[in-house]
Amino acid sequence: MSETPVVLARLGDTVDEVVIVEWLVAVGSEVQPGDPLVRVETDKVEVDVESPYAGTVSALSVAEGDEVPTGATLCVVTTA
Repeated sequence: MSETPVVLARLGDTVDEVVIVEWLVAVGSEVQPGDPLVRVETDKVEVDVESPYAGTVSALSVAEGDEVPTGATLCVVTTA
């Protein structure tokens, strides 16, 4: 098993940071690729960030209400 960070990808040409609106998973949640992990807000819209991996969410790295820059680790998924 390995712990794999889920990193915030650039969501638009002018988006350098987002606000964490709501976690849609908790530590211990099983996820598949494409499952929504967290809802974030840019200056224009709310977007769900999806899991790129299958596994178990082992850590949430940021809290609801936090401002997070592009490239930051959102959470960690333990993969097989």
